[in-house]
Amino acid sequence: MSAITEPFRSKVLSTIPSDTLMLTNETEGNVGFSDLPNQIHRKTIRKGFEFTLMVVGESELGKSTLVNSMFLTDIYSDEYPGPSKRISKTVDVQATKVNLKEKNVNLSLTIVDTPGFGDSLDNTDSWQKISQYIEDRFEEYLNEETKLHRTHVPDNRVHCCLYFILPRVTLRAIDIEFMKNLQDKVNIIPVIAKADTLTAEECLQMKKNILSQIDLHNIKIYEFPDSDGEEDTKLLKQLKARMPFAVIGSNYVIDTPSGGRKQARKYPWGTVEIDNLEHYDFTALRTMLIKYYMLDLVDTTNNVHYENYRCRKLTGIGSEQINNENSNPLAQMEEERKISEANLKRMEQDMDHVFETKVKAKEQKLEEMEGEINRFDEQNRKVREQELQELADKRAAFEKERDAFELIIRHMEEMKRIAADTINKETIEPKEKKKEKKRLF
Repeated sequence: MSAITEPFRSKVLSTIPSDTLMLTNETEGNVGFSDLPNQIHRKTIRKGFEFTLMVVGESELGKSTLVNSMFLTDIYSDEYPGPSKRISKTVDVQATKVNLKEKNVNLSLTIVDTPGFGDSLDNTDSWQKISQYIEDRFEEYLNEETKLHRTHVPDNRVHCCLYFILPRVTLRAIDIEFMKNLQDKVNIIPVIAKADTLTAEECLQMKKNILSQIDLHNIKIYEFPDSDGEEDTKLLKQLKARMPFAVIGSNYVIDTPSGGRKQARKYPWGTVEIDNLEHYDFTALRTMLIKYYMLDLVDTTNNVHYENYRCRKLTGIGSEQINNENSNPLAQMEEERKISEANLKRMEQDMDHVFETKVKAKEQKLEEMEGEINRFDEQNRKVREQELQELADKRAAFEKERDAFELIIRHMEEMKRIAADTINKETIEPKEKKKEKKRLF
């Protein structure tokens, strides 16, 4: 077989022009699907990425400064300050979109700020507007996803929430209430704001207290998954051990004694480099959030939080009816069956009510139409009777006039006859007189 194939191949190659594009032999023995990761890479580079980061906390905790420091850009500046400095201290939700590019990778970044959160004397239910905003984005995505014609579905869902905690000994009631009510809707990463106001011992103790309270109240925060690569496993474990992250931010770049330039904050007692792990956890937060787990945050939002919302929305089950993860699956299935039966019964009752309403409306419409027809018939009957009466009156008048006319005709004929008789008589009498005279003579 090879003796026949090789001359044939040489003959075919000799017929191909020298300027024709030829494939290299480096893929010899491979079909080509091993290049699928490269295809995905090119496609994603061309398409770009979308990420929405929500920052929640009281005013003046350095949220805007931290965001600028994380992405090395002036999302908020003196000309365009953060929402916390632009509006009054009322709970609101403000979104700012910016397009970033790094090594030919495009990122559509949306920063969602919550100015006024925790600034009121009464902070009861202050988390509701934030929760409603997250669910509204889920609703928008679900509506776009279920359209008949769709091309690109914009992803404005909140993928991560940085919750800023005051540099105190422990969590406050508003912190616990916020995380408990939003833990099933968004990936929460707690951070200790203005950590430069704490000593190293105070910061470490506060981290322990926060984790203890989170565990005590069964609050689910975002868990960074383990890395698949052995090289990064040790580093990521060290970074994850720093949660909750104690951070500071800075919009200023200073010259270091070594001749470099770094983001830092100057104090009378010294300089704090925000990206120095020996000082604070800013670099750990940025590395974990952006470099390693940004896509995992997007996937978790899509596969967990959005799917939970989608299931609740499509099945009509409210969030208060969702069972805990530790509940009995059989009991949960039985509860879901009861809920489904109740929903079906309610839908059946609603359909019966709608059917009865439509039947009554139809019957009323038919009765109105029947009454209209009867009124129309009665009106036509009266018109016909009136016309018949008028015809009868005209007939009677006509017959009366005819009788009078016939009487006049008969009277005239009688007068003509009498006149004719008179004339005949007058004509005959002279003739008879002449005959009598002749007889006399």
